[in-house]
Amino acid sequence: MFLRRTPSPKLALVQDRPASLAERALGHVDEMYSLARHLCGNTSDAEDLVQDTYARALAGAGRFQDGSNLRAWLFRILRNCFIDQARRRKIVLEIPDDTIDVTPHEPWDPAALDQLRYLSAAEVTRAIAALPPEFRFVVLLDVEGFSEAETADILHCATGTVKSRLSRAKARLRVALKETR
Repeated sequence: MFLRRTPSPKLALVQDRPASLAERALGHVDEMYSLARHLCGNTSDAEDLVQDTYARALAGAGRFQDGSNLRAWLFRILRNCFIDQARRRKIVLEIPDDTIDVTPHEPWDPAALDQLRYLSAAEVTRAIAALPPEFRFVVLLDVEGFSEAETADILHCATGTVKSRLSRAKARLRVALKETR
């Protein structure tokens, strides 16, 4: 990867002062690159996306309110950069229809659960990559440990929408992973 989270020896000399916004933001580079890699599908585009994200974050640092969630703010910028890149490339992003009811999923039988234990990381990655971007975002943010409220803030939508999209994404993943085995 192009950036590392390990502290620079130069930073060790100035530990007496509080970390700047830029230094704190760089602490999230690995997580952001991971999400960007899943969204873009290749390292070059992911690196460009993370670089654009940090450029926008630094340019908008004056709008960041101390005490607010820096991680969520950075991920929101990353999402907006991803959407802007898609628009520039004239890629139409599918926005899931949250008005369609999801039929409750059937419980997994023990044999199906046992088969899931043997899925490879590549199979799970392919299933996630096949999701529409907004579903992919919500799943990846969930994996990153964001709460539903933080995810709603990042995606600029209601918490109920996050719950709905996550439910729909999990249902699609279940179907895709069942078909894998």
